[in-house]
Amino acid sequence: MSPKTVVIAGGTDGMGRATALARFERGDDVYVIGSNPAKGRTLPSGITFLPKDLSEGAAVREVVAELRSRVSAVDALVLCANRVGPARRETSEHFEYTFGLYFLARHRLAEGLRPLLESAAAPVIVNVGGVGVTKGVIAWDDLQLRSGYSMVRAQMQAGRLNDLLGAGYRGKARYVLYHPGFTKSGDHSPLNPVLRGGLRLLAAVAARPVAASVAPIVELIDAPPAAQLTALDRGRELPLSLPSLDPAGAARLHAMLADEAFA
Repeated sequence: MSPKTVVIAGGTDGMGRATALARFERGDDVYVIGSNPAKGRTLPSGITFLPKDLSEGAAVREVVAELRSRVSAVDALVLCANRVGPARRETSEHFEYTFGLYFLARHRLAEGLRPLLESAAAPVIVNVGGVGVTKGVIAWDDLQLRSGYSMVRAQMQAGRLNDLLGAGYRGKARYVLYHPGFTKSGDHSPLNPVLRGGLRLLAAVAARPVAASVAPIVELIDAPPAAQLTALDRGRELPLSLPSLDPAGAARLHAMLADEAFA
């Protein structure tokens, strides 16, 4: 099988890193985007590391421009970048941070790289999140959660927005919404020590190994689904009739994203 060009957002930790290493071992041309240069330097020298904070629109545009200058096609875009935020904060564009990184950056990357994805023979986008989870409400009138912010609420809202993002995506690329389940993955450094410790203990007894969680992603890059949209929860295909994949909600979201503020 010919080598692929694979772009991974959030590829210096956990699942993103494991996917990058697995595809690199298969001979792919792998590009990892991450905000921590020190972690980027620990990647194998054959993996290209792009040090950018994807919560900022300018950084996403710089990544897109650099990739367009380096490659003629992208076979797979894997979207993993996310970070929990116990306290509300905003990006320089005044987007709530979780909204900016976990949701909006994924939209911006997929759209910015659309020409490169369309140039590939069988492109696929894998959006790693929480599809299948129906909890979480989208505050359409307060997407930046200026009222009643909590870390869980921000994560849940961004997860549901990502579901609708995939449900409304149209293009040559196959779109896969992938829920890995509770996995020993991610950067929990922003959390307070007590919560970090609790998560560490829970992960020791209940979390899936990273290798098991990324295995479906690694294979999807070689064999994208035939359908425009696929929703997978730990490898199990979910019905697209889920309320979290509501076509009307997806249409509403994509109409909103047409505003230049989200470009």
